[in-house]
Amino acid sequence: MSHYPAGRVRAGMAAVVAAVLLAASLSLLQGADAAAGSAPFQRRCGGCHSLDRAMEGPLLRGVYGRRAGSAPGFQYSEALRKTGIVWDSELLNKWLTDTESLVPGNDMAFRVPNADERENIISYLKSLSGP
Repeated sequence: MSHYPAGRVRAGMAAVVAAVLLAASLSLLQGADAAAGSAPFQRRCGGCHSLDRAMEGPLLRGVYGRRAGSAPGFQYSEALRKTGIVWDSELLNKWLTDTESLVPGNDMAFRVPNADERENIISYLKSLSGP
């Protein structure tokens, strides 16, 4: 039998889980290089996306920290508009890993299989999104 009240144990476990999740999200971009992300961004994303204007895909300057489906001048899928997602490192990593698994029914079938390349692209986009 435990000497600790159940509520205190649950609160303690919640704090541990929160700390682990925070550490994981901070480590995601630890080895990333924003400057190294420019070339793969152009190569992998530049055919459909521009930083400053909508093309086949929406503009991506300022995407980090922006609500999904909200950039002006682009017609997003209903699936993406309804997510409520705000793009951060973890969600951008999931998106670039497999768009369909993060948002089923979205209009972008795309993957960046290399984790280092994804991290550098995310770091590059974050660097273009303000403080």
